[in-house]
Amino acid sequence: MGAWSARHRKTAVFGWLLFVVLAVFLGGAAGSHQITDSEQQPGEVSRAATILDQAGIKTPAGETVLVQSGTLTADDPAFQQAVTQVVAAINGTGQAADVRSPYDTKAISADRHSALVQFNLPGAKDDATTKVTKTLDAVAGVQKANPSLTVEEFGEATAGKWIQDQFKNDFASAEWTAVPLALGILLIAFGAVVAAVLPVGLALTAFMAAGGLVALSSSFLHTSNDASSVMLLVGLAVGVDYCLFYLRREREERAAGRDAATALQLAAATSGRAVLVSGVTVVVAMAGMFLTGIADFQAMSYATIVVVVTAVLGSLTVLPALLSMLGDRVDKGRVPFLHKLKAKDPAAGSRVWNAVLTPVLRRPLAATVLAGGLLLALSAPLLTMHTANLTFNQTLPKGNALVQTSERIEAAFPGSPAPAVVVVRTGDLGSPAMKQAITDFQTRALATGRMHGPIEVTPYPQANVATIAVPLNGSGNDATSVAALDALRHDVIPNTLLKVPGTEAPVTGNTAGSHDFNAKMTSSMLPVFAFVVVFAFVLMLASFRSLGIAATAVVLNLLSVGAAYGVLTLVFQHGVGASLLGTAGVGAVESWVPLFLFVILFGLSMDYHVFVVSRIKEAHDRGLPTRAAVAHGIRSTAGVVTSAAIIMVAVFAVFGTLSMQSMKQMGVGLAVAVLIDATIIRGVLLPSAMSLLGERNWYLPRWLNWLPRLEHEVPVPPITPAATEPTATDLPLAGPRHRRVEA
Repeated sequence: MGAWSARHRKTAVFGWLLFVVLAVFLGGAAGSHQITDSEQQPGEVSRAATILDQAGIKTPAGETVLVQSGTLTADDPAFQQAVTQVVAAINGTGQAADVRSPYDTKAISADRHSALVQFNLPGAKDDATTKVTKTLDAVAGVQKANPSLTVEEFGEATAGKWIQDQFKNDFASAEWTAVPLALGILLIAFGAVVAAVLPVGLALTAFMAAGGLVALSSSFLHTSNDASSVMLLVGLAVGVDYCLFYLRREREERAAGRDAATALQLAAATSGRAVLVSGVTVVVAMAGMFLTGIADFQAMSYATIVVVVTAVLGSLTVLPALLSMLGDRVDKGRVPFLHKLKAKDPAAGSRVWNAVLTPVLRRPLAATVLAGGLLLALSAPLLTMHTANLTFNQTLPKGNALVQTSERIEAAFPGSPAPAVVVVRTGDLGSPAMKQAITDFQTRALATGRMHGPIEVTPYPQANVATIAVPLNGSGNDATSVAALDALRHDVIPNTLLKVPGTEAPVTGNTAGSHDFNAKMTSSMLPVFAFVVVFAFVLMLASFRSLGIAATAVVLNLLSVGAAYGVLTLVFQHGVGASLLGTAGVGAVESWVPLFLFVILFGLSMDYHVFVVSRIKEAHDRGLPTRAAVAHGIRSTAGVVTSAAIIMVAVFAVFGTLSMQSMKQMGVGLAVAVLIDATIIRGVLLPSAMSLLGERNWYLPRWLNWLPRLEHEVPVPPITPAATEPTATDLPLAGPRHRRVEA
């Protein structure tokens, strides 16, 4: 691919530009098809959404206005006047329907200092976020006229609008922060403007093309906002990394005195191969998310696969073509001071890495025990990890005005404003048996002591469907709420509604959604983990034709993932150090984050592993003993791995600064894992483990000789041990020295 691109430079470059433009244009013309409610959640929640969809029922977004006073009660004239003003103002917008006064619905708190005006925003919930602006303005007007009272609106549309607006702001902030960060780091790494711009430009064009392709195919595999965020996150990280690996090797070979064509050939055969193997590993790891059966995960998986494949394609085609066109002009725009900071001999490594590597290779067993013990200690909090679908109050930053309103409503009206909803479908909703069953349901629900009123029944006679809103005790995703949900599903509903033949009554709502999602995550965790680990092992085995290399890769990646899980639990669940990140412990980790982190990290960790081990194997195949090959491989890749890791950590850390708790957890988890992976794993554990294994690193049983040979095809001049590495006397071998000669 590299040779073809170098020979057909214009075809490769303009072909890539045409591909990007067409993908963006066609994707924009086709539009993006988002995941529906029935696809988004598993279990009963999905079934409830399907029933409503099949019946053509568009449940309106429910909104509430809290009227509260520390001194006045609902019986005082001033309080009643404020409630009347709210009802009139909401009706006056022309956007609301079914406006209900608390004096009619009895939605008055036990201490009578709080009341709820309830109403709906008719139409699809997606449209409600645009309509709610007028009601928010109307409520703000009443608040201004009654400064001694608290008058605040909260509901599905209000929360949805805030999240939608914040998501757009956060996405734009991440995009505009991450790109300059990556560019600045590359400028320091290369010391030249052109060399720094190339990886970022290719990563951005790969992301743009992938976005168009995902939109184009979203009619048969729906996408989501989460998928877009993940695509930017991973696309920028791997796109820059792949180009960095390739470009750095080409520059290194040119610095060694090789002509431009040979340098490009060597970069294609070595770094290009590492990029291809790494990309395939990321794709395989992400494909594991399809086993969850959850549409949002499948959307994130598909979007990531598309952007990684696009980034690999660009790195292996348009990048060699551009390097062939530019030649040494890739170093144009040198920044004098930064350029002088670059190491004259990349193979010699930096002083820092030399200082780390020397004692590690001298005492590999001690290094393995210490580094492994540290990672196991960091992984320990994982044993206490609790996952949940975070509530609205947990997702948003502490001190947010909407969160405060929600908390005030929750305190005055436990179980509100997000009750469980039972979706009832029966043969004849108006039959005496069904009417009696609904009455019995209300009585039995209140008798459990785990649910409370008001229980609201909304019938849809034309479809023989009804929805029953039941406030549950608890905060929404704690043990109390789960116990109430269990009583509702396994006691109240079977003994009342389901006694009528032909009736089904799945439960939906925030608590049900969190419970069902967690149950699905738990059941799919083992298959996904097994799929990713087994296929990663097989890919490494085929790539390096070594049991030791494949096993070491899997174990080291599992250690880095475990450490990331431990830090995530410690910070976001228990709150240790959370204030440093501008957040607080919320008592749980977002349900989808651990599984998502696992597949992403297992894929991304292979970036460094494949790149470093490829260099070690290359040195060993050219005659160096294992320990000397390890030293050469680590030292010669230290600069590029450090640069790539800094870029990834910076990009992921940007997501850790966003407002949404789930994005924060994802960003911090990824940043911590990559930091651990590029330092403790690649700088200490990998060299120490390979040194201990010695020549056993390259062992392949005879019965596996059928595996394909994927070694590079370009002959590389041998390395002279004395020139760049410690001698055999300085580094005793674990086994006999072998020299491999390959065509």
